[in-house]
Amino acid sequence: MIDIGANLAHRQFESDRDDVLARARSAGVKGIVVTGTSVSESRAAVQLAATRQGLWSTAGVHPHEAKSVSPGWVEDIEALARMPEVVAIGEAGLDFNRNFSPPAAQRDVFSAQIQLAGRLDMPLFVHDRDSGGETARLLAENRAQADRVVIHCFTGSAEDLDTWLDAGYYIGITGWICDPRRGEELRTLAPRIPGDRLLIETDAPFLLPRTMRPRPRSRRNEPAFLGEVANALATLRKTPIAELIEITADNARRAFRLPDVVL
Repeated sequence: MIDIGANLAHRQFESDRDDVLARARSAGVKGIVVTGTSVSESRAAVQLAATRQGLWSTAGVHPHEAKSVSPGWVEDIEALARMPEVVAIGEAGLDFNRNFSPPAAQRDVFSAQIQLAGRLDMPLFVHDRDSGGETARLLAENRAQADRVVIHCFTGSAEDLDTWLDAGYYIGITGWICDPRRGEELRTLAPRIPGDRLLIETDAPFLLPRTMRPRPRSRRNEPAFLGEVANALATLRKTPIAELIEITADNARRAFRLPDVVL
C-alpha cells in the first residue's frame, strides 16, 4: 500500500515517529507521501523524507495558512519543490467551511500554486471544502493539467465527483469512508470512481477510521491504519483487497512519478 497523504511532520508524531514508521512497514505500507501545509511545515516534511527510504513529500501552503504567507513564499516553495524528495505542490486549495483565512487570500495563494505546479510540471495536491465550485473554477482558469491533479481527501457530493472525474483528476479516499454517519454519501459514490483514478490515504494524524476495533486510545490516526481504508473500499467496490491495493499503489506511482523503493 502507498499512503499518498500523511502529516508525519505534525507535532503529534514528535515523540515516536520511528515507531510509527515501523508499524506502517509491518502493516504493509510500502511508501508514504508526507504532506506540507506551510513553508515551515513543507521544509520539515522535506527534511523528514530526505532521511527515510520510502518517504516523499509535498511542498505547499494549505488554505488555512493563506493569510500567513510572507513575501517571497512562492520562491520558497519553488526552491523546496526542486528537491528530489518533493513529488507534488500542495496541500493547496480552498476551504470556505470555517474560513481560517479570508477567501480572497485563499484564492490568491491557491492560484499561485496551480501556476507553480504547471511551470514545474508537478502534480498538485488539492484541498477542497465547501468552495461552491470555486476550486474547480480556479483549476480550470489556471489551466491545471488534468493528469497532474490529485483531489486530496474527497468528501464531496455526487456533483463534485462528476466535476473531478470529467476533468480527469485523481481521487484520494481517507478514513472518512469508514464513518457510518459522515461518510454515508462517500460510501455510495466510491464504486463510481474509475480504478485508474483511485488513491488511498490516511491524512494522519487526522481522520482515524471509526471502524477500527479496538480503537486506539490516543484516537490518533497513523499510516499503519491505511489497510482499514483499503478494506472498506474493497468491500464497497466488490473488489478483492489484494487487487485494490495493487491498483491504488500503481496509481500512486504513476500520479506522483514515485521511484520503485519501499519503506
